[in-house]
Amino acid sequence: MTKKIFRSICLAALIVFFSSLVLIMGVLYDYFSDIQLDQLKMQTSLVSQGIANEGIHYFEGMNFDHYRITWIDADGTILYDSASNTDAMENHLQRKEIRQALSDGYGESDRYSATLMERSFYFAKRLPDGSVVRLCSTHGTVFILLLGMSQPIFLVFAITIILSVILAARLSSHIVKPLNELDLDNPLETEHYEELSPLLLRIASQQSQLKLKETELLQKQEELHAVTSNMKEGIILLSPDGTILSINPAAASLLEPSPSAAQESGPPSSDGSLTDAGASSWPSFPVRKSLTGKQLRAVSSIPPLLQAAQSALSGTASEESAALKNSCYQITASPVLSAGTVSGAVLLLFDITEKEKAERMRREFTANVSHELKTPLHSISGYAELLKNNMVRQDDIRPFADKIYNEAQRMAKLVEDIISLSRLDEGAGGAGFETAELFALAGAAVSSLSQEAAEAGVTVSLTGEPAVLCGIPQLLFGILYNLCENAIKYNKKGGSVFVNIKDHPKQVVLTVRDTGIGIPPEHQEHIFERFYRVDKSHSKHLGGTGLGLSIVKHSAKIHAADIHLSSVPEQGTEIQILFPKNQSPDTSVT
Repeated sequence: MTKKIFRSICLAALIVFFSSLVLIMGVLYDYFSDIQLDQLKMQTSLVSQGIANEGIHYFEGMNFDHYRITWIDADGTILYDSASNTDAMENHLQRKEIRQALSDGYGESDRYSATLMERSFYFAKRLPDGSVVRLCSTHGTVFILLLGMSQPIFLVFAITIILSVILAARLSSHIVKPLNELDLDNPLETEHYEELSPLLLRIASQQSQLKLKETELLQKQEELHAVTSNMKEGIILLSPDGTILSINPAAASLLEPSPSAAQESGPPSSDGSLTDAGASSWPSFPVRKSLTGKQLRAVSSIPPLLQAAQSALSGTASEESAALKNSCYQITASPVLSAGTVSGAVLLLFDITEKEKAERMRREFTANVSHELKTPLHSISGYAELLKNNMVRQDDIRPFADKIYNEAQRMAKLVEDIISLSRLDEGAGGAGFETAELFALAGAAVSSLSQEAAEAGVTVSLTGEPAVLCGIPQLLFGILYNLCENAIKYNKKGGSVFVNIKDHPKQVVLTVRDTGIGIPPEHQEHIFERFYRVDKSHSKHLGGTGLGLSIVKHSAKIHAADIHLSSVPEQGTEIQILFPKNQSPDTSVT
């Protein structure tokens, strides 16, 4: 803009200069021409008087440098000429100024010479004797005048150019300065031209709208960033060529290679596709702080991930599963469509490890339940069939009936434990938390198992002190009953079971210790699993269902309690459960 103003001012100055030059030269030329004509007219009058008084002798000793004087007879013959020989001159009777002077007493004319670029002015006056005297004055044209004044004109032109450049530079800078100093954030608070007020008002309005939109966008961006950054699920946004536009920390951590995989992997595919069919491990590249702006195939060679991304960028949604960081993930890829064309893709990575584990546990639970129920049902069916067909001796009917009853009781116990476990899986078994006294519940559990302990030849003793905590009495009783029952069943003849309740300021500690057969180290981490038995034949002989300790584990988890196991084969087992007093219970056990 400054250059434009500068050029415009200089051009205007030059136009004014040349226009003024033309005007001044025209006026000057006319002015000097009029003066010269007046002088020529006056000189003609003086010469005519001199000739009338002195005749031809008037011309003696006269110097005619600026004028040409011609004396012409009434018949057109040249009597005298100050510039040429009269004998060689033609008759002037037909000249305009001569004819006019002869007829009117005075005549004038002018003639232009293109060759000499001069203009000649003629003035003629009739003398009393009828002859005519004519004076001629010659001066150059405007162009000749310009050539004659070229030096001062060029000097003025140079001064005009210099002043125009200086003034144009300063004026353009001065004009543009308020525009350059405009504060676009606060356009109305700076000095400005009045003509710019509508524009600045519009800019101020737009700035206000832009700031509002910017605040909204920043807020939404922060909200989106906060959501995606704290999501456990991974999110990856891809451009049409597979470049990572955005990735949250969860997804970035999943794409980081493990050290072992980094050593075994090779370079990514170079054929332009996202999928490297031969890649079975992760690439050997260092972990980067930011993956944004990089190609997905350059930072990961996980086949399911690349296949899902390639499918989405081709316009087809897909789902894949992959093992990432020792967990199972479901990869959902969806194309992003804009005006009917694929403008990118969204990849979601869901951790389905727990879901797969739960599904596997359900399948195993169903298989175990079927197996556990099938055995007593076969026994009951077999004994009942023998009785139905009178194939049992009279003395064996009662033992057979006892076996049917025992198997039915075992099956009823199994069903009861399965129902209890299912309720625990749903939460707190439908019961509410209340104040419970653990020592009293332990006494009730020991009392209910006294006959079973006596039959097994095991002594059960309860020690400790009253301890109050917030819990579900039914579940707490179940914990005590199952622990004591297991300690009795898997004990030795003449063995002992010690139950202790200890009340601490922040927790209540329940300890159940026996002098039984113990648990081998390789089985200790599995005994809380459903239907897990160290010695299956011995457990079935004792009527165990394999669900007691699993019920204990779920009940303890609902009470946010920790379980510690210590066992030595053939010496005994100790199970300690720590119930917190001030910790919120977990009612969402799965």
